[in-house]
Amino acid sequence: MSFPSWTLLSQSILSGVFTGALYGLLGLGLGLSWGLLRTINLAHFAFAFLSAYICWQLSAVGKLDPLLTLACIVPLMFALGAGLHGLTDRFRLTPFSSLLLTFGCMGIVESVMQTIWTADPRKLESHYGDMKFRLGPLFLPLPEVMTLVLAVSISVAIWAVLRFTDLGKALRASAEDAPVAAAFGIDQRRNGFLLAGTCSAIAGVAGVCIALSGSISPSQMYTWVGVVFAAVMLGGLGSALGPLVAGIVIGVSEAVTMAVTSPSWAPLVSFTLLIAILLLRPGRVR
Repeated sequence: MSFPSWTLLSQSILSGVFTGALYGLLGLGLGLSWGLLRTINLAHFAFAFLSAYICWQLSAVGKLDPLLTLACIVPLMFALGAGLHGLTDRFRLTPFSSLLLTFGCMGIVESVMQTIWTADPRKLESHYGDMKFRLGPLFLPLPEVMTLVLAVSISVAIWAVLRFTDLGKALRASAEDAPVAAAFGIDQRRNGFLLAGTCSAIAGVAGVCIALSGSISPSQMYTWVGVVFAAVMLGGLGSALGPLVAGIVIGVSEAVTMAVTSPSWAPLVSFTLLIAILLLRPGRVR
Protein backbone atom coordinates (compact mmCIF):
# COMPACT_ATOMS: atom_id res chain seq x y z
CA MET A 1 0.00 0.00 0.00
CA SER A 2 1.45 3.36 -1.07
CA PHE A 3 0.21 6.76 -0.01
CA PRO A 4 -1.08 8.75 -3.03
CA SER A 5 0.00 12.30 -3.86
CA TRP A 6 -1.91 15.13 -2.21
CA THR A 7 -3.38 16.13 -5.56
CA LEU A 8 -4.70 12.62 -6.20
CA LEU A 9 -6.01 12.38 -2.65
CA SER A 10 -7.75 15.77 -2.91
CA GLN A 11 -9.31 14.82 -6.24
CA SER A 12 -10.47 11.54 -4.72
CA ILE A 13 -12.09 13.36 -1.79
CA LEU A 14 -13.82 15.72 -4.20
CA SER A 15 -15.07 12.79 -6.26
CA GLY A 16 -16.28 11.16 -3.05
CA VAL A 17 -18.31 14.28 -2.20
CA PHE A 18 -19.99 14.16 -5.62
CA THR A 19 -20.70 10.44 -5.37
CA GLY A 20 -21.94 10.83 -1.82
CA ALA A 21 -24.31 13.59 -2.90
CA LEU A 22 -25.86 11.12 -5.35
CA TYR A 23 -26.13 8.52 -2.57
CA GLY A 24 -27.88 11.11 -0.43
CA LEU A 25 -30.23 12.21 -3.20
CA LEU A 26 -31.23 8.62 -3.94
CA GLY A 27 -31.57 7.85 -0.24
CA LEU A 28 -33.66 10.94 0.54
CA GLY A 29 -36.90 9.58 -0.90
CA LEU A 30 -36.26 6.10 0.48
CA GLY A 31 -35.64 7.44 3.99
CA LEU A 32 -38.71 9.69 3.97
CA SER A 33 -40.94 6.87 2.76
CA TRP A 34 -39.53 4.49 5.35
CA GLY A 35 -39.54 6.91 8.24
CA LEU A 36 -42.83 8.77 7.65
CA LEU A 37 -44.97 6.27 5.74
CA ARG A 38 -43.52 3.04 7.20
CA THR A 39 -43.05 1.73 3.66
CA ILE A 40 -39.71 0.20 2.63
CA ASN A 41 -39.90 1.07 -1.03
CA LEU A 42 -37.30 -0.90 -2.99
CA ALA A 43 -39.06 0.18 -6.17
CA HIS A 44 -37.40 3.54 -5.46
CA PHE A 45 -34.24 2.19 -7.14
CA ALA A 46 -36.21 0.89 -10.11
CA PHE A 47 -37.89 4.28 -10.56
CA ALA A 48 -34.49 5.98 -10.52
CA PHE A 49 -33.06 3.75 -13.24
CA LEU A 50 -36.26 3.88 -15.27
CA SER A 51 -35.89 7.68 -15.14
CA ALA A 52 -32.26 7.35 -16.25
CA TYR A 53 -33.34 5.33 -19.28
CA ILE A 54 -36.14 7.74 -20.13
CA CYS A 55 -33.61 10.59 -19.91
CA TRP A 56 -31.28 8.65 -22.22
CA GLN A 57 -34.10 7.95 -24.69
CA LEU A 58 -35.35 11.53 -24.82
CA SER A 59 -31.83 12.96 -25.04
CA ALA A 60 -30.02 10.49 -27.31
CA VAL A 61 -32.94 9.76 -29.63
CA GLY A 62 -35.26 12.72 -29.15
CA LYS A 63 -32.36 15.24 -29.01
CA LEU A 64 -33.82 16.90 -25.92
CA ASP A 65 -31.61 18.59 -23.33
CA PRO A 66 -31.12 16.13 -20.41
CA LEU A 67 -32.25 18.69 -17.84
CA LEU A 68 -35.43 19.41 -19.81
CA THR A 69 -36.38 15.74 -19.56
CA LEU A 70 -37.16 16.42 -15.90
CA ALA A 71 -40.36 18.13 -17.06
CA CYS A 72 -41.57 14.72 -18.24
CA ILE A 73 -39.84 12.45 -15.74
CA VAL A 74 -40.81 14.18 -12.48
CA PRO A 75 -44.62 14.09 -13.06
CA LEU A 76 -44.40 10.50 -14.34
CA MET A 77 -42.46 9.30 -11.31
CA PHE A 78 -44.81 11.22 -9.01
CA ALA A 79 -47.76 9.36 -10.53
CA LEU A 80 -46.02 5.97 -10.26
CA GLY A 81 -45.06 6.58 -6.64
CA ALA A 82 -48.55 7.74 -5.68
CA GLY A 83 -50.07 4.75 -7.47
CA LEU A 84 -47.79 2.30 -5.68
CA HIS A 85 -48.64 3.94 -2.36
CA GLY A 86 -52.32 3.51 -3.16
CA LEU A 87 -51.71 -0.21 -3.51
CA THR A 88 -49.84 -0.52 -0.20
CA ASP A 89 -52.40 1.69 1.57
CA ARG A 90 -55.35 -0.25 0.16
CA PHE A 91 -54.16 -3.52 1.67
CA ARG A 92 -52.67 -1.99 4.85
CA LEU A 93 -49.31 -3.64 4.28
CA THR A 94 -46.75 -3.90 7.07
CA PRO A 95 -43.21 -2.57 6.41
CA PHE A 96 -41.96 -6.10 5.75
CA SER A 97 -44.84 -6.82 3.37
CA SER A 98 -44.16 -3.55 1.54
CA LEU A 99 -40.52 -4.64 1.22
CA LEU A 100 -41.61 -7.85 -0.53
CA LEU A 101 -44.14 -6.07 -2.74
CA THR A 102 -41.74 -3.36 -3.89
CA PHE A 103 -38.98 -5.92 -4.45
CA GLY A 104 -41.34 -7.65 -6.85
CA CYS A 105 -42.05 -4.30 -8.53
CA MET A 106 -38.31 -3.79 -8.81
CA GLY A 107 -37.98 -7.06 -10.74
CA ILE A 108 -40.90 -6.15 -13.01
CA VAL A 109 -39.42 -2.75 -13.87
CA GLU A 110 -36.04 -4.37 -14.52
CA SER A 111 -37.66 -6.79 -16.98
CA VAL A 112 -39.45 -3.91 -18.71
CA MET A 113 -36.18 -1.99 -19.08
CA GLN A 114 -34.38 -5.04 -20.46
CA THR A 115 -37.20 -5.63 -22.95
CA ILE A 116 -37.17 -2.06 -24.22
CA TRP A 117 -33.48 -1.13 -23.97
CA THR A 118 -31.80 -4.60 -23.65
CA ALA A 119 -29.30 -5.45 -20.90
CA ASP A 120 -26.38 -3.74 -22.66
CA PRO A 121 -24.88 -0.72 -20.87
CA ARG A 122 -25.74 2.66 -22.35
CA LYS A 123 -23.94 5.97 -21.96
CA LEU A 124 -25.55 9.34 -22.41
CA GLU A 125 -23.35 11.58 -24.53
CA SER A 126 -24.24 15.20 -23.82
CA HIS A 127 -22.52 18.55 -23.93
CA TYR A 128 -22.59 18.58 -20.13
CA GLY A 129 -20.17 15.66 -20.01
CA ASP A 130 -17.46 17.68 -21.78
CA MET A 131 -17.70 20.67 -19.46
CA LYS A 132 -15.32 20.87 -16.50
CA PHE A 133 -14.39 23.58 -14.04
CA ARG A 134 -10.91 23.92 -12.62
CA LEU A 135 -10.14 24.67 -8.99
CA GLY A 136 -6.37 24.90 -8.73
CA PRO A 137 -5.05 21.44 -9.66
CA LEU A 138 -8.52 19.89 -9.22
CA PHE A 139 -11.18 19.28 -11.86
CA LEU A 140 -14.92 19.60 -11.25
CA PRO A 141 -17.04 17.88 -13.95
CA LEU A 142 -20.27 19.78 -14.57
CA PRO A 143 -22.63 16.75 -14.22
CA GLU A 144 -21.23 15.98 -10.77
CA VAL A 145 -21.46 19.64 -9.74
CA MET A 146 -25.10 19.72 -10.86
CA THR A 147 -25.77 16.55 -8.85
CA LEU A 148 -24.30 18.15 -5.73
CA VAL A 149 -26.31 21.36 -6.22
CA LEU A 150 -29.54 19.44 -6.81
CA ALA A 151 -28.95 17.15 -3.83
CA VAL A 152 -28.26 20.04 -1.45
CA SER A 153 -31.12 22.16 -2.80
CA ILE A 154 -33.74 19.41 -2.64
CA SER A 155 -32.60 18.22 0.81
CA VAL A 156 -32.73 21.73 2.26
CA ALA A 157 -36.12 22.39 0.64
CA ILE A 158 -37.58 19.15 2.07
CA TRP A 159 -36.10 19.98 5.49
CA ALA A 160 -37.72 23.42 5.39
CA VAL A 161 -41.09 21.95 4.44
CA LEU A 162 -40.96 19.36 7.23
CA ARG A 163 -39.75 21.89 9.77
CA PHE A 164 -41.76 25.05 9.05
CA THR A 165 -44.96 24.20 7.15
CA ASP A 166 -48.27 22.79 8.34
CA LEU A 167 -47.91 19.94 5.85
CA GLY A 168 -44.54 18.97 7.31
CA LYS A 169 -45.88 19.11 10.86
CA ALA A 170 -48.85 16.97 9.83
CA LEU A 171 -46.59 14.37 8.22
CA ARG A 172 -44.39 14.17 11.31
CA ALA A 173 -47.41 13.98 13.58
CA SER A 174 -48.91 11.13 11.56
CA ALA A 175 -45.63 9.24 11.71
CA GLU A 176 -45.46 9.64 15.50
CA ASP A 177 -49.07 8.76 16.35
CA ALA A 178 -51.46 8.23 13.44
CA PRO A 179 -54.71 7.82 15.46
CA VAL A 180 -54.16 11.02 17.43
CA ALA A 181 -53.20 12.91 14.25
CA ALA A 182 -56.40 11.70 12.56
CA ALA A 183 -58.43 12.80 15.59
CA PHE A 184 -57.13 16.33 15.06
CA GLY A 185 -58.38 16.33 11.48
CA ILE A 186 -55.17 15.53 9.58
CA ASP A 187 -55.94 13.97 6.20
CA GLN A 188 -53.38 11.17 6.35
CA ARG A 189 -54.52 9.55 3.10
CA ARG A 190 -54.01 12.71 1.06
CA ASN A 191 -50.70 13.50 2.74
CA GLY A 192 -49.52 9.93 2.18
CA PHE A 193 -50.17 10.13 -1.55
CA LEU A 194 -48.43 13.51 -1.74
CA LEU A 195 -45.35 12.30 0.15
CA ALA A 196 -45.08 9.01 -1.75
CA GLY A 197 -45.33 10.83 -5.07
CA THR A 198 -42.71 13.36 -3.98
CA CYS A 199 -40.31 10.60 -2.89
CA SER A 200 -40.59 8.93 -6.30
CA ALA A 201 -40.19 12.29 -8.05
CA ILE A 202 -36.91 12.74 -6.14
CA ALA A 203 -35.89 9.30 -7.42
CA GLY A 204 -36.59 10.61 -10.91
CA VAL A 205 -34.22 13.53 -10.36
CA ALA A 206 -31.59 11.11 -9.05
CA GLY A 207 -32.08 8.98 -12.18
CA VAL A 208 -31.30 11.92 -14.45
CA CYS A 209 -28.15 12.59 -12.40
CA ILE A 210 -27.15 8.92 -12.78
CA ALA A 211 -27.64 9.12 -16.55
CA LEU A 212 -25.51 12.26 -16.76
CA SER A 213 -22.71 10.87 -14.60
CA GLY A 214 -22.03 7.42 -16.07
CA SER A 215 -23.23 4.39 -17.98
CA ILE A 216 -26.48 2.64 -17.05
CA SER A 217 -27.78 -0.93 -17.25
CA PRO A 218 -30.93 -2.50 -15.75
CA SER A 219 -29.12 -4.79 -13.31
CA GLN A 220 -26.94 -1.92 -12.07
CA MET A 221 -29.70 -0.78 -9.70
CA TYR A 222 -28.99 -3.67 -7.33
CA THR A 223 -25.44 -2.43 -6.70
CA TRP A 224 -26.87 0.75 -5.18
CA VAL A 225 -29.13 -0.93 -2.63
CA GLY A 226 -26.55 -1.66 0.09
CA VAL A 227 -24.75 1.67 0.06
CA VAL A 228 -27.96 3.73 -0.10
CA PHE A 229 -29.51 1.71 2.72
CA ALA A 230 -26.37 2.42 4.76
CA ALA A 231 -26.70 6.17 4.03
CA VAL A 232 -30.38 6.15 5.01
CA MET A 233 -29.86 4.31 8.29
CA LEU A 234 -26.74 6.28 9.18
CA GLY A 235 -28.53 9.55 8.42
CA GLY A 236 -31.76 8.59 10.16
CA LEU A 237 -35.17 7.46 8.91
CA GLY A 238 -37.43 10.35 8.01
CA SER A 239 -34.57 12.84 8.03
CA ALA A 240 -34.19 15.30 5.17
CA LEU A 241 -30.55 16.28 5.68
CA GLY A 242 -29.24 13.09 7.32
CA PRO A 243 -29.00 10.90 4.18
CA LEU A 244 -27.09 13.65 2.35
CA VAL A 245 -24.52 14.06 5.14
CA ALA A 246 -24.23 10.29 5.59
CA GLY A 247 -23.97 9.75 1.84
CA ILE A 248 -21.10 12.22 1.57
CA VAL A 249 -19.32 10.57 4.51
CA ILE A 250 -19.65 7.17 2.84
CA GLY A 251 -18.70 8.52 -0.58
CA VAL A 252 -15.55 10.22 0.71
CA SER A 253 -14.60 7.13 2.74
CA GLU A 254 -14.98 4.92 -0.32
CA ALA A 255 -12.99 7.30 -2.52
CA VAL A 256 -10.13 7.58 -0.03
CA THR A 257 -10.13 3.79 0.40
CA MET A 258 -9.83 3.32 -3.36
CA ALA A 259 -7.05 5.89 -3.60
CA VAL A 260 -5.02 4.43 -0.73
CA THR A 261 -5.64 0.71 -1.31
CA SER A 262 -7.61 -0.64 -4.27
CA PRO A 263 -11.17 -0.29 -5.68
CA SER A 264 -12.08 -3.78 -4.49
CA TRP A 265 -11.91 -2.55 -0.88
CA ALA A 266 -14.43 0.29 -1.39
CA PRO A 267 -17.61 -1.74 -0.68
CA LEU A 268 -16.10 -2.66 2.69
CA VAL A 269 -16.77 0.88 3.92
CA SER A 270 -20.50 1.07 3.28
CA PHE A 271 -21.28 -2.49 4.32
CA THR A 272 -19.19 -2.19 7.49
CA LEU A 273 -21.15 0.92 8.43
CA LEU A 274 -24.41 -0.84 7.61
CA ILE A 275 -23.56 -3.85 9.80
CA ALA A 276 -22.35 -1.60 12.62
CA ILE A 277 -25.60 0.37 12.58
CA LEU A 278 -27.70 -2.80 12.62
CA LEU A 279 -25.72 -4.19 15.56
CA LEU A 280 -25.15 -1.07 17.65
CA ARG A 281 -28.24 1.00 16.87
CA PRO A 282 -31.07 -1.37 15.89
CA GLY A 283 -33.60 1.28 16.92
CA ARG A 284 -32.89 3.12 13.69
CA VAL A 285 -34.67 0.34 11.80
CA ARG A 286 -38.31 0.52 12.77
